[in-house]
Amino acid sequence: MAGKLANYLRKNGKKPLMVACDVYRPAAIKQLQVIGGELGIPVYSEENNKDVVGIAKRAMNAAMSKLNDVVIIDTAGRLQIDENLMQELQNVKRSVRPHEILLVVDAMTGQEAVNVAESFNEKVGIDGVVLTKLDGDTRGGAALSVKKVTGKPIKFIGVGEKLNEVEEFHPDRMASRILGMGDVLSIVEKAEEALDLEEAEKLEKQLQKNKFDLDDYLIQLRQIKKMGSVSSLLKMLPGADKLKDVKVDDKEFIRIEAIITSMTAKERKNPSLLNASRRKRIAKGSGTQVHDINKFMESFEAMQKMMKQMKTKGGMRRIMKGFKLDQMDEFKDLM
Repeated sequence: MAGKLANYLRKNGKKPLMVACDVYRPAAIKQLQVIGGELGIPVYSEENNKDVVGIAKRAMNAAMSKLNDVVIIDTAGRLQIDENLMQELQNVKRSVRPHEILLVVDAMTGQEAVNVAESFNEKVGIDGVVLTKLDGDTRGGAALSVKKVTGKPIKFIGVGEKLNEVEEFHPDRMASRILGMGDVLSIVEKAEEALDLEEAEKLEKQLQKNKFDLDDYLIQLRQIKKMGSVSSLLKMLPGADKLKDVKVDDKEFIRIEAIITSMTAKERKNPSLLNASRRKRIAKGSGTQVHDINKFMESFEAMQKMMKQMKTKGGMRRIMKGFKLDQMDEFKDLM
């Protein structure tokens, strides 16, 4: 979650520094360093040092010298209340005087999450809560209890394992999810962030020429992947509770991408070239079977026909530009 928040803040123009202050859990420091490396966000850590207060102080000095404008101190977590941990957190709070203290709680634990939040708020004092694992079967009912018991707002929610799967918490949207009414606005925000208007305009031009090849398909596939897992998107649709028996394998996207990237540039531009021998080669290169190639090509041809039907003037560009939140009042009324 420290990595997700750092990534979120950087997207909003900040220059974050993460600090590894979980000195107890094995490999916790290394884990944060790996996450920082993936994101390209610096991590301050001190090997073989258990002085959490000292680490936090020196990290603040390092942040000032390197012009980092946000410092995220990742402290040790506990499933149960630990007096030593509480004292340590109080010492860190007095030493670095953080602007905000956020408690991360697991939404799947239900009432236990509420108990932990209440205890932390009494002993340390928190400014807000982050709810994780809202991509699971839970609908987030714990959010209502946490807010009621602590009086502190839910600031963020974790909706997946990827480092971009964190969202600001919106009470009205959570209420809609709990009631099975979906969360259209969150889908729109994901689309705004992930989908590229320039690519949409290129696709529109291709459609005007009655062309939609596998390169175009791959671009669209990668943009959808940026929005998060399909299973998490399905849960945001109105009536999502009726789709609970629908199983979506997000690994299928990986297989499709492997199939397309195993083709030559000419094959992607002109799929009609894919005879039996070429399909065998692609299957071998992508780690799939020939029947997987055949099945994908059937679905692609169906997609090709559907996309050609969208070639009205300005169609794709108008759809993309329509994904602006200031034009979504009609959806807000429905929520």
